Amino acid sequence: MTIDSDRNVDSVRVRFAPSPTGYLHLGGARTALYNWLWARKRGGVFILRIEDTDVERSTQDSVEEILAGLKWLGLDWDEGPYFQTDNLSKHKEAADKLLHEGHAYRCFCSKEDLDNQRKEAESKKVAFMYDGRCRNLTPEQVQKNIENNILSVLRFKVPRDQVPSVTLEDVVYGKIEKRTKDIEDFVILRSDQSPLYILSNAVDDSLDRITHVIRGADGIANTPKQILIYNALGITPPTFAHMPLTLDNKKAKLSKRVHGEVVTVAYYRRKGFLPWALCNFLALLGWSSQDGQEFFSREELIEAFDLSRINRHNSIFNYIPGDAKNWTDPKAIHFNATYIRSMPLDEIEVYAKKELEENNLWDQSYESTKKEWFRATVDLIRTRYHLITDFSSKGRYCFSDVFEFDPKAVKKNLCQDSKLVAYIPEFAQLLDHLQEFNLENVEAVFREFALEKDVKAGLLINAARTAVSGSSVGPGLFEMLVMLGKERVVARLRDSVNLIDKHS
Repeated sequence: MTIDSDRNVDSVRVRFAPSPTGYLHLGGARTALYNWLWARKRGGVFILRIEDTDVERSTQDSVEEILAGLKWLGLDWDEGPYFQTDNLSKHKEAADKLLHEGHAYRCFCSKEDLDNQRKEAESKKVAFMYDGRCRNLTPEQVQKNIENNILSVLRFKVPRDQVPSVTLEDVVYGKIEKRTKDIEDFVILRSDQSPLYILSNAVDDSLDRITHVIRGADGIANTPKQILIYNALGITPPTFAHMPLTLDNKKAKLSKRVHGEVVTVAYYRRKGFLPWALCNFLALLGWSSQDGQEFFSREELIEAFDLSRINRHNSIFNYIPGDAKNWTDPKAIHFNATYIRSMPLDEIEVYAKKELEENNLWDQSYESTKKEWFRATVDLIRTRYHLITDFSSKGRYCFSDVFEFDPKAVKKNLCQDSKLVAYIPEFAQLLDHLQEFNLENVEAVFREFALEKDVKAGLLINAARTAVSGSSVGPGLFEMLVMLGKERVVARLRDSVNLIDKHS
C-alpha cells in the first residue's frame, strides 16, 4: 500500500468527516467551524470527507443535509466531498499489510465466546477486555480454521512487550499517555471484510495528508489505538487537538433524541438565524479570544482563532426544554438579535427581502419606486427583532394591511379606557388633515390632543400603536406612523373602533 506520509507542518490540511446517518448536529457544525478557521488562519486546506462506511444507516438525504448546512453556514471546503467508501480497497490493503507484517491476526472467537468472556469480567467486576486467545494460534491452526469455514475478524496485535505505553501531545489537553496493557487487541476488519472506523479513519487521514485532527474530546479514547496503527504502517501521526464537549445545563451530552431539533443546524435556519451569528455563537462554545472579545466578523475570527485558546473544560449549551421565550440558549438568541440590529443595512435587507418573498409579502416596488422606503423601514423595525422571521411575522403590518392583533395588547391599550372609542376617530381626523405628515407634526397632534382632553399622552400613544400594528411593542410610535404613511395610519385608526367594540 502506498500512502503519502510527507506532511509539511507549514501547509495545514484539516478535515471535517461527518457520518451521514442523520442531521448536521450543532457539535458537528462546531467541529467543522474550528477546522475551517484553522485552515483559513494558516492558509491551508479544508477537506470535507463523508464517512459513509456504515452502509445500513447512511443515507443520501443526510449527505445533502450536511452539505446544505455547511453551505448555509458559509463553511466552504477546498477539497471534496470525498466518500470513505471510495477508499475501501485501500482500507483492506492496509489491513492485509498489518496482517502480513505481524501487526494483526485472525480472531475466530464466536459471539458466544466473547459473551462468556464478558460475563466472566462482569463477575470479577473488572472492565471487559478481549483476552487475546487467538493471538498465538499457529499458522497451521489458522489455516485449519479457514478450511473449516470458521468466520474470523482481524484484530490489531497491540505490542505490549515492545511498547509499554502510547504517548501523544495533544494541543488542548497536553500530554496523554495510555498503557498498552490497558488496550485490548481491537478489531480492525469485520468478518465480512469491511473495515472498522478505527482503521479506515486513520488510513483516510493519511491518504488525505491531514496535518491536524481537530475533533471532539470523545475521540481521545480512540487516539492511542490510531497512533498504534500509524506506527505499524510506518506513517507519521498528525497533530491532535481534541475539543471539549458541549453539554446541556444538566451536564448531559446534546442529542436529537433527548433535546429534539434544537440541536440541529437546519432548525436555526428555519427559525430565522443569520448564518454567521450562529457560527460566532458556536465558536465561543469551547474557545475564547485572548482579550475576551465576543463579536467577530469572519476576518476578525480567523485572525483571532488559535488552537491554543481552545478550553479544556466542557462548554454548556443553556437550553431548558419547554421554555417558550428561551427556545434555545439565550446567548444564541442575543447574538442573532445583535447581528440583526447592527449589521450593515445593505446586508440585512437581503435577508429581509428573502423572508418577505417566502411569505408572499414582497412587492417589486421595493426595488424601484419604494426602494428607499423599504430600506428605511427595515432599518427602523429591525431594532426590536431577534430573528429574520420577525420581518414577516412581527413586521407584517409594515408590508400588508392584513395582520394579526395581539389580544393582550388590544385589551391593555384599546379597551382600558372607554373614552378611546370617541378619542381615536377625533385624532385620526386631525392626522388626516395634516398637510405634512412628518415627525414634528404627528407628535404635535398627539401631545395637543392629550392636553385638550386632559389625558396622559401615553394613553393615546399606546392605543395608536396597537391600532396600526396589532402589538404593544415596536419602534418609536411617531417614526412608525410616518413610515406607514398618513393614508394607512388614518384608515387603521378608524377601523380600530370596530375592534374595540368587538372585544368589548
